[in-house]
Amino acid sequence: MTAASFAMPESLPEIYFDPYFELEAVKVLPGSYYVTGRDMILVSVLGSSVCACVKDSVTGVGGICHFMLPEPKAVKGWEAIAFRYGEHAMSTLIAQLLKSGARHNRLQAKIFGACNSLKSPAGFQMGNYNSRFVETFLKQQQIPVLSKDLMDIYPRKIYFFPHSGRVLVKKLKKLNNRTLLDREADFYLRLSKMSFSEEMEV
Repeated sequence: MTAASFAMPESLPEIYFDPYFELEAVKVLPGSYYVTGRDMILVSVLGSSVCACVKDSVTGVGGICHFMLPEPKAVKGWEAIAFRYGEHAMSTLIAQLLKSGARHNRLQAKIFGACNSLKSPAGFQMGNYNSRFVETFLKQQQIPVLSKDLMDIYPRKIYFFPHSGRVLVKKLKKLNNRTLLDREADFYLRLSKMSFSEEMEV
């Protein structure tokens, strides 16, 4: 099986070995996606941004995209980085899944993120907007949503196992600083100094 990746951060994501799960893993940052047919883990951390985990129910080809904003017109005055907009991110993810051997009528999704930790310059809650967008997009594409963990007030870390479709979610109830949320507002995210609690499988 092939793997395809794209990252708005300058460098492509690096594959590393996760000793706990004993699998190769990739960290998917905001403004990027990763598609694979291999048995591995796709990891991402979400604030008000959204991550869609999509897989072919037969072949096991799966991938995720991590987007910050639904569309450019919703963020007037913010830097316009195309892949960070949900419309482009989701369309690109689906196209890459199909290119890697998935069939559209077999795609299934699980969706995460959209905590209300960030307000736009216009004052609306980005989590609300991102949540509505991803659910509407998948409905229009006729891709069933098997499970979701959206909204709330806590950022999340997710572990997606595309081969099986399994997703583990950790709510980040304690942040040692506001780096995650502040950098998300500026379209940058770095993972550091986080305490985890409440792990669940969905």
